Amino acid sequence: MPSESAIALATGFSVAGLSVAGATWAVRAKSSAAFGPSAWRGKPGRKAIALTFDDGPSTSTPLFLDILAQHNVTATFFQVGSNVLRQPEISRAVLAAGHEIGNHSHTHLNCALKSPALIEDDFKRAQDAILDTIGHAPTLVRAPYGVRWFGFGQMQAKLGLTGIMWTVMGRDWKLPASAIAERVLTKTTDGGIICLHDGRDTRESPDVSPAIEALRRIVPSLIGAGYHFESVSKLLCLKS
Repeated sequence: MPSESAIALATGFSVAGLSVAGATWAVRAKSSAAFGPSAWRGKPGRKAIALTFDDGPSTSTPLFLDILAQHNVTATFFQVGSNVLRQPEISRAVLAAGHEIGNHSHTHLNCALKSPALIEDDFKRAQDAILDTIGHAPTLVRAPYGVRWFGFGQMQAKLGLTGIMWTVMGRDWKLPASAIAERVLTKTTDGGIICLHDGRDTRESPDVSPAIEALRRIVPSLIGAGYHFESVSKLLCLKS
């Protein structure tokens, strides 16, 4: 991933302007809309939260579906187009289980320093792959790594996609299950959007066992705390 100074240089930001830190915030911060409109939480007051998963589908995705089904929980899966083409039956299983599917690019693209044309092409390929596989075009998009760039907002508008970030990131690619669960449980708030991973970029069979074990702890704990789970679209009142 490009350094903060590289991001600042490429965007034209400087200490005299927005500064390196400001440039990094614009590109990666969950609340930034500098490169395209996005939402990172819903309104509080209903004890509602959204559980989201990135980078699937993978061969482990059915294990996540089993846990969600045990607790009657609806989630949103941001899927990578190339993974969908490799595992179409799993992508369809996610939809059949009542979950929502969003666009997470075709190649798990890091948008930083990429051209607007490349960004549009990559997300359009994912949009087409998902539509062809499940019969529904996504209405939500999440940038890999949370990195948005010049042209990202234009792509959103052209494809009709609402940008989604997160309230709490589980960091499940680097932490053990206990730490993932503790991080999510201590940082989740009313209206929050939780981000975990049922895959790992474009790998077919990644080891996501820490996330699976963490999910077994997270879901019943949050239900016990009085929360209920909704799709991102319902949490944000994008659909009934």
